[in-house]
Amino acid sequence: MLKIIKSVFGSQADREYKKLSPTITEINAYVAQYSQLSDEQLVGKTAEFRALLAERTGSRSQELAAVETQLRGDLDGDQRERLNDRYDELEGEILDAEAAILDEIMTQAFAVVKEACRRMVGRSWEGVGGPEDWAMIPFDVQLFGATVLHRGKIAEMATGEGKTLVATMPLYLNALPGRGVHLITHNNFLAKRDAMWMGAVYNFLGLSVGVIQDHRQTGGAEAYVMPVPEGGVPTEFIWHEAQRREAYDADVVYATKDQMGFDYLYDNMATRREDINQREYNYAIVDEADSNLIDDARTPLIISGPVPEASNRYNEFKPLVEKLLRAQTSLVNKIVSEGERIWTEGEDEYAAGIELLKASRGAPKNKRLLKVLQEEGVKRLIGRVEADYMRDKRLSDIDEALYFAVDEKAHTMDLMDKGRDLLSPDEQALFILPDLSEQIDGIRKDPDLDAEERKEREEVAYRDHSERTEAVHNINQLMKAYSLFEKDVQYIISEDKKVVIIDESTGRPQPGRRFADGLHQALEAKEGVKVEQETQTVATITLQNLFRMYRKLAGMTGTAETEASELFEIYKLEVQVVPTNRPVRRADLEDQIFRTKREKYTAVMEEIAHLHELGLPVLVGTVSVEVSELLDRMLTRKGIKHQLLNARYHEKEAQIISEAGQPGAVTIATNMAGRGTDIKLAPSVVTVSRDILDSDITLDDSLSGGDSLRLQLEENPSGLQVIGTERHEARRIDRQLRGRSGRQGDPGASRFFLSLEDDLMRLFGSERIASVMDRLGAEEGEVIEHRMVTRSIERAQKKVEARNFEMRKHLLDYDDVMNQQRQVIYNRRRDVLDRDSGRDRVLEIIGETIGGMVDSHIPEGTHPQEWLWENLAEDFSSTFFNSFPVEGEGREGVTQEELCQQLVESVTTAYKHRVELVGEETFRQVEKAILLHTVDTCWQEHLYEMDELKEGVGFVGVGGKNPLIEYKKGAFDMFESLIARIDQETLRNLFQLRVDGETAAAGAGADGRGSRYSPIHRESTNLGFSGATGGGATDASGDDLPLGRPRRAPRDRGLVAGGSEGTDGPAPREPVRVGPKIGRNAPCPCGSGKKYKRCHGRDA
Repeated sequence: MLKIIKSVFGSQADREYKKLSPTITEINAYVAQYSQLSDEQLVGKTAEFRALLAERTGSRSQELAAVETQLRGDLDGDQRERLNDRYDELEGEILDAEAAILDEIMTQAFAVVKEACRRMVGRSWEGVGGPEDWAMIPFDVQLFGATVLHRGKIAEMATGEGKTLVATMPLYLNALPGRGVHLITHNNFLAKRDAMWMGAVYNFLGLSVGVIQDHRQTGGAEAYVMPVPEGGVPTEFIWHEAQRREAYDADVVYATKDQMGFDYLYDNMATRREDINQREYNYAIVDEADSNLIDDARTPLIISGPVPEASNRYNEFKPLVEKLLRAQTSLVNKIVSEGERIWTEGEDEYAAGIELLKASRGAPKNKRLLKVLQEEGVKRLIGRVEADYMRDKRLSDIDEALYFAVDEKAHTMDLMDKGRDLLSPDEQALFILPDLSEQIDGIRKDPDLDAEERKEREEVAYRDHSERTEAVHNINQLMKAYSLFEKDVQYIISEDKKVVIIDESTGRPQPGRRFADGLHQALEAKEGVKVEQETQTVATITLQNLFRMYRKLAGMTGTAETEASELFEIYKLEVQVVPTNRPVRRADLEDQIFRTKREKYTAVMEEIAHLHELGLPVLVGTVSVEVSELLDRMLTRKGIKHQLLNARYHEKEAQIISEAGQPGAVTIATNMAGRGTDIKLAPSVVTVSRDILDSDITLDDSLSGGDSLRLQLEENPSGLQVIGTERHEARRIDRQLRGRSGRQGDPGASRFFLSLEDDLMRLFGSERIASVMDRLGAEEGEVIEHRMVTRSIERAQKKVEARNFEMRKHLLDYDDVMNQQRQVIYNRRRDVLDRDSGRDRVLEIIGETIGGMVDSHIPEGTHPQEWLWENLAEDFSSTFFNSFPVEGEGREGVTQEELCQQLVESVTTAYKHRVELVGEETFRQVEKAILLHTVDTCWQEHLYEMDELKEGVGFVGVGGKNPLIEYKKGAFDMFESLIARIDQETLRNLFQLRVDGETAAAGAGADGRGSRYSPIHRESTNLGFSGATGGGATDASGDDLPLGRPRRAPRDRGLVAGGSEGTDGPAPREPVRVGPKIGRNAPCPCGSGKKYKRCHGRDA
């Protein structure tokens, strides 16, 4: 029915294309007109467009510049607020005017780019892999795609349809106001390749181009720039090495998402205006939008620093964990044997299901268990038993028989009582965590101890609690490393003996990423390589919030339609499918499903050998390095020449992909599959007539012999043949793999080979699919090829996609809270940086702090005799290091307002005296540095506390409360406390500082990029589940770094060996006791009545 409707009315993409056909006609009319211009006149169009923009916005722009200059000087509060409001009003008017003008001149600007492309045909310039010979002129469908991108939508364009070229038109148009535009790619290679490839087009038209690189990975410069040509039409296109700021100042900037995010964080740690690299976030096109906006959306970008007091006992506990694992393996083998015996003898089917459920909870990938699961009805039986126990909330009864229980779907694990009993008495003691507050209270109330002994005992108690919680945490992370993470699947060991994470969606290595919370160290201990130092967060932002900062955002990818609802809900981006220039002539064949992986791989080998004999190129897609290397060995034994492309050989990617379309070429690739690089076919592998390829004949159209083109391609394969060895959890990743074939109307075919042992099938669809296969009567060794099974697999994929979307939405709900706080803090920093002096800000803080101080010590409606004078005097003196000016008779009859005024005058006088003593210029430098440093240190401490809050908030769900609401409440209270703490610490630092002019001048010139910090991109776990959300650092040098982390006992991680952020673990059982976590603002356990941070929290 759907096919009939489409044949009558056309697809939605076709209908949208028809709507815009007048616009495309107008563009082509301008192209014909501009073809009569000389090169100088065509290049001059850029100046004409910019002159029009300046004419329409000139007066407002001049006023805006004047207001900005005033805001840099010293102003009173009301005047500054009035100017800020005017600044925002003017900027809004200018932006609206610019947007209207860009819409007005869009067809002319696109025509200028198209004509420039036509004139450059035949010219060549230096690219990444050698000279680039230009031979591209935009098609009409590409003009349509460019219009979609300018309107701030996601353009879905098939592989080979020229997305890189399409982006040049909206980038040129939106760069005209001079605010800068960004093209954000997935990796350094693509950023540099595309910039050097397309940069000549922008430069020909009078724009500068920059490209940002991660020089730690590439080994080259940190940035390159092609400046605006001097003296008319450029004759050559030369790139120069540059600093990041110079590249960001270019009209068009190409960069990776990670570099954009890290530079944003670094800019918000800068101590001087000149250290800020980036300009405003104006307009961006995100290449491979599905990968960058969805797959990486849960992985925060983090700037990390070393943890001074972090313990590292992973190697110490490694033998202990291996002892538990050996015991569990032996136990599971016995359980499987017993379950298999009961099942085969037919004694009690349900009892067999209980035993096999135990085994699947203890070791889900046990080889003997996997074999038993292939027997007809076993999976259904286990599913039924599990459903019964979950309904009765008795799943813990199953787990009690094990040393530890593993939940693959949730990516969590739990150490059971039996596991603790296996340990020696000394090892068991690690898991008994005392109630710290009770211990401290007992020590302080012990009459037999003097003050010195009490202090010593308290220190021992804090240290013992810290060591035990760290030990439990180290053991839990080691158990996860052994049970839930596989080498060559989630990570590889690099040549320099480091654990390198593999990006699950692309298969590319991620040397800049580390798993968080000690998991990466646990993997290093497991693999016997050097265990690196633990790190802590100094600054962080999620990619979701990074991209949402752009005024206008667009994206392009080959696969976005299946995720359209998520893209709209999170980013408010609509997806528009762009029609192909030629019909897609790739035959997507039905999946072939086998019972075991062994049968599947045998069938894959036979298919490869058959296609190789026909002289056709074959691309084999795998989901992991492990599988790609298994197929590599099997093909080697068969004597079939092939190329291997996975995370170990990613540097050869471009070369391997360029040869993948040759006759008889066999290429094995992980999900990276040359994403961003087209596979061009040798003419000899295309056996379909050129007349057919140049026509508009589709797969289902009949040829001269009466058969359809689809049938002909199934019987006589032609073009690139894609073989998938496993379905990915997301349908669009499968579509990306299929899309490698059938480029620009070329013929081709794709087919997936699956087994019931594949992770997706095993975890999310195998029971339904197994029952279908049982009904169809599939025996061992037989293949099933049926639409019903394929639909079941697609349902399983939809189930996982929905689950992953909920997780990404969940992360965003929490991160939105942090994002609002981040904006306030970063705006506060930027406000200080933008001012020539911090004087106004300091006087403002003095007034606010004294007002709050007086309010907190004067009970409402009381007489001055009842005011807490001594407490107020103590607070005042400790903050301003100045004697309290109101004594004796001066306290009688004074009003609250008069008191505030006297205190402000006293502090202001002391402040002016310090300025005179040090000297105006030096003091202003120091003052600004203190304002920034205090914000940074308090913010770092706040990030740590927010992590603690997020870790613990999940447990409120046990009491029937909503964890998100409780998190928002807690975060609000903590943020209010943070703002007050920043103000008070700023004044304390400013008034107690002993200033040396030479030191101050030297400090003010420090490098603002933070070379002692390390960027990381947190990594999500396999199959998209929470578990180990990662973080860490690659080269966290700088042990002397003054981080804002409170010097107190580490997080009380308890006994939950399950997930981390966002994952609620089960409550620990007796005899384990987990002491309550002491927050900074909680009452001190000593009973003094003071907050912990004001009492023993200072020494902890």
